[in-house]
Amino acid sequence: MTSSDFSIVLPEFLLAAFAMAALLGGVWTGKDKVAKPILWLSTAVMLILGLTIAVAGGGADNAFDGLFISDGFARFAKVIILVSAAAVLAMSADYLDRRGLLRFEFPVLIVLAVTGMMMMVSANDLMSLYIGLELQSLALYVVAALRRDSARSSEAGLKYFVLGSLSSGLLLYGASLVYGFAGTTSFAGIITVVEQGHLPIGLLFGLVFLLAGLAFKVSAVPFHMWTPDVYEGSPTPVTAFFATAPKLAAMALIARVVHDAFGQVPGEWGQVLAALALASMYLGSIAGIGQTNIKRLMAYSSIAHMGFALMGLMAGTVAGVEAMLLYMTIYIVMNIGTFAFILSMERDGAPVTDIAALNLLSKSEPLKAAALMVLMFSLAGVPPMLGFWAKFSVLKAAVDAGFVWVAVGAVIASVIGAFYYLRIVYYMYFGTETDPLDRRMPFVQLAMLVCAALIMVVGSISMFGLEGAATAAAVSLVN
Repeated sequence: MTSSDFSIVLPEFLLAAFAMAALLGGVWTGKDKVAKPILWLSTAVMLILGLTIAVAGGGADNAFDGLFISDGFARFAKVIILVSAAAVLAMSADYLDRRGLLRFEFPVLIVLAVTGMMMMVSANDLMSLYIGLELQSLALYVVAALRRDSARSSEAGLKYFVLGSLSSGLLLYGASLVYGFAGTTSFAGIITVVEQGHLPIGLLFGLVFLLAGLAFKVSAVPFHMWTPDVYEGSPTPVTAFFATAPKLAAMALIARVVHDAFGQVPGEWGQVLAALALASMYLGSIAGIGQTNIKRLMAYSSIAHMGFALMGLMAGTVAGVEAMLLYMTIYIVMNIGTFAFILSMERDGAPVTDIAALNLLSKSEPLKAAALMVLMFSLAGVPPMLGFWAKFSVLKAAVDAGFVWVAVGAVIASVIGAFYYLRIVYYMYFGTETDPLDRRMPFVQLAMLVCAALIMVVGSISMFGLEGAATAAAVSLVN
């Protein structure tokens, strides 16, 4: 490893070194003494690293003979991943502490998962792609089963592990096909094989298997079956993490693969992504209607939203990648705010997940109800909330790329899915009076909820420079 290589991978190195130091410190001093300091220190480290990457900027640099790339696209994704992971850790501290789940292993595993995500978005080779993907996955398998005394949490961890292993097998089989027909694992080498606009049948099969393995990570249909059970069974802070940073990392990895390795044949992979997008939007929108558990509802919401993000990516253009990045960033902010509220849903100190518990919340907690209403409107894509403009951007990218039929289907799916978001608003303002939820909500969770809602409103006027950053990131990937 040269000094140049080291400087390029310095953020990942620092994060991994911190995780190792925190692990050793936790084992040496004892779990109960250092769990909370490690959590807050992990939050601060990720936040500082994210802000440092955002400020530093720079061009496109390769490390380790092209295995690792640091460009504008990777830096944009890393900043969002680091900041969102820090936000989830911060708002989870009180929840974990009060329920005896705050062990030093949790923030360490989250940091290791984030390190894997940073490797994923910078992968420039099938080998580094798999290393980053498995580093993320191995950590997430453990945190899904964080509650060892809960049968549901253990079931969630086991389901995620078994199905995740299956997806890894599909991805590896696809990678072996690609290597067999291209003669290289490098994205730069693979694209030279297809630069004439023709994709050999073996590479096409390899691409399909790669996309199938990656579709599992974003819970796209038909690889979504783990999502509702894992979202419901995992502790709520873990569910909040699953719904944010890993989704962007996997979506960015898909973008990296299709553009850097197969960018000369967007017609082939565009059709595959279109099918995944439509299936995800409709299943997520329709299946979510019958859900009464808010965590399962958010699982189906996630499936539908990943369909919209894939719709932007399938366009195969700079505008499509930009729309996908904007959509994922806005989606993450909406989910952080929503899960900040879900973390506070209690009655007599016990967690509550039934959406009927929200009946007439506006009478007892008008601020919380108003903030959650804004987030539900934004998730549904109701104008002028920022979520509407996110959907508009991916729809426009799809139409401009000639996928009018997908855009029409997406609009219909969005209307169907709006039902279960608006039902929550109906419960909060016009429902039947029931026993109220506890009024207790830690400051960090309340701040996350209110700030996310304000961003959804103010963001329609000013995107805080996000649009320009997303454009530059998309250009660095596609060009």
